[in-house]
Amino acid sequence: MSKENPVKTLNTEVARKIAAGEVIDRPNAIIRELMDNAIDSGADNIIVEISDGGIEKTRIVDNGCGMTKDDLSTCARPHATSKIASETDLLNLTTLGFRGEALSSIAAVCRLSIISGGYKMRASITEDHIIEPATPLNGTIVQAEGLFENFPARRQFLKRPASEGLMCKNTFVEKSLPNTEISFRFIQDGEIKLDLQKGQTLPERFVKAMELHENISLFNLIENSSGGKNPDWSFKIVIGEPGVYRSNKKNIYIFVNGRRIQEYSLAQAIEYGSQGYFPNGTFPVAAAFITMNPSLVDFNIHPAKKEARFKDISSLHHGISTAVKRFFSEYTNRTMKAQAEKIQKAPETFLFEPEKLAEKALESSEEKNETPDGTAGRNNGSYSGLRSRFFGGTSNTLSMMTKETPLNSWTGYASKNASYEKKSLFEEPKQKFSADDKNSAPELSEKQAKTKEIVDFMNKTIAAYSGTPQKTENNDSSEKAENSTQNPLQIQQKDDFHFIGSALGTFLIAEKNNTLFIIDKHAAHERMLFDQIMKNPGSVQTLLIPYIIETSTKKDDEYLESIKNELKKVGFTCENKGNGRWEFTTLHERWNGTEEDLYHALLDIKANPKDLIYSIAASTACKAAVKDGTILEDAAAEKIARTALQLEDPHCPHGRPCYTTITRENLFHLVRRTE
Repeated sequence: MSKENPVKTLNTEVARKIAAGEVIDRPNAIIRELMDNAIDSGADNIIVEISDGGIEKTRIVDNGCGMTKDDLSTCARPHATSKIASETDLLNLTTLGFRGEALSSIAAVCRLSIISGGYKMRASITEDHIIEPATPLNGTIVQAEGLFENFPARRQFLKRPASEGLMCKNTFVEKSLPNTEISFRFIQDGEIKLDLQKGQTLPERFVKAMELHENISLFNLIENSSGGKNPDWSFKIVIGEPGVYRSNKKNIYIFVNGRRIQEYSLAQAIEYGSQGYFPNGTFPVAAAFITMNPSLVDFNIHPAKKEARFKDISSLHHGISTAVKRFFSEYTNRTMKAQAEKIQKAPETFLFEPEKLAEKALESSEEKNETPDGTAGRNNGSYSGLRSRFFGGTSNTLSMMTKETPLNSWTGYASKNASYEKKSLFEEPKQKFSADDKNSAPELSEKQAKTKEIVDFMNKTIAAYSGTPQKTENNDSSEKAENSTQNPLQIQQKDDFHFIGSALGTFLIAEKNNTLFIIDKHAAHERMLFDQIMKNPGSVQTLLIPYIIETSTKKDDEYLESIKNELKKVGFTCENKGNGRWEFTTLHERWNGTEEDLYHALLDIKANPKDLIYSIAASTACKAAVKDGTILEDAAAEKIARTALQLEDPHCPHGRPCYTTITRENLFHLVRRTE
């Protein structure tokens, strides 16, 4: 350097501010560091309180192990920590905080006070660990006030209190998510914003803390590990069903040993595992909580511990993507099976029972003290009122009795010698009467006589409506005709497929089992082609110039060796030439990627050989499927529609549903019609 700018040692105050700037850059960094300490203390109840976005005050209260007077006299000095003692401890970290920079950095840019163990300590850039007696309490209270008030250049870059408060809340959520055994409360400007109780399940904590609008029943828990008595890694993943999606990857969270980190490859593993089950351009809502052997991960590479370095992440990546893919495959199978059973469920039978119908009408009329025709007082005359009440006129007879519900069977014509005998679906009346031998019949009560007249009227109306001659006592052939032919009013539920037509250049409309199906012809055709390709993968292509893939570790060689036979089954023939050099002489005939693409798929993603074929088949099917706006002949359109309703998995390979449905009940609701 020149004589005008000699090298010199910075004074303590400037050095501390520079060091603090790496750790404490805004209010949420204070919350991050202090919540780490509170969790490490063994607390099961932690309260975070901020004022003015955490700029003016941040306070953390916990009921952990607390601190002694000696701890307080040293804790805010540079590099003071109780978490590690030597550099070897960095290879086996079991706590969240470990560097010994947090309290010292906070004291360099704030007014710091700590109450614990019957004492209060104050430290700042102007005060050095002033200790005084305080009221004893269980746990610790840490408070930071006036952030950057002694560092104006940094304070002017803070955002508005509302924005800083939102970042504080997000940091609070990140720290509370993995620790379901701890109660957390977040208070902002005197108002409780979040109150998370201990004992929640991971899905419950995730939905509540993230304040998601979807119901918790739409989230599932996936678990897996590397195996063995002491696995190198294990994980629990909370993930939403395909109906829960976002337009970006911001809602995929990765936690390793309780810390949220930015790790693209692990978020990518969740994305790859869910590929094919979410619509194009959308991503799942998920959080992976990974527990890893501390010796296999290094958090000491970022001042804020937002990143980590893994000794070998490939097996974890493969484990996550495989588990997620298996879950969605099983979920889809369950869902499709349940929907198929619901659609194919036999319709309920409507029982037409004229005797019961007549008796209820009589009871209703008597309760209201009305004559059957609706006039006040008793009247044993005409029953036109009851007839109107039941049928609304002869022309409406059938629509009333069907209740607009398909009928499986209609019976009820009185036979020649037993006009009141039970026939098929009719209930057996308490008393039977013979139409031919009136003298032998017991004397009818008034109510029985009225019931008989109404039932006779129903039978006459049915016969008139259907065009079937009414059976009389002199019609000897009526009973034989009824026994030999089907009832003219017998209506069966139609389960047959009925193609209606095309709509809006994109959709096919079909009807089946009282359900209207609106089918995306491109998605349906794409799925049909995809299934055909997967059943018949096709032949291989031999390369004139082999692909060469060079591995960097022995584990990569072992991995390729383990899947070599599976790769050959799907068209990829490879051989180890030694020194990490692998030669591919054949590829699947539809593969159009480069050497780099193949390397990425096999060694970065560690894709299962079947996943390679899936990707190839999906791309091929999408390109070959009928496009939006293409005009199809009715026969071709009907074939696609009919096949679409028979698909085992009615989703295109990229996750979009092939059709949606509208039931009869849905349509009734839309037009406000009652059954």
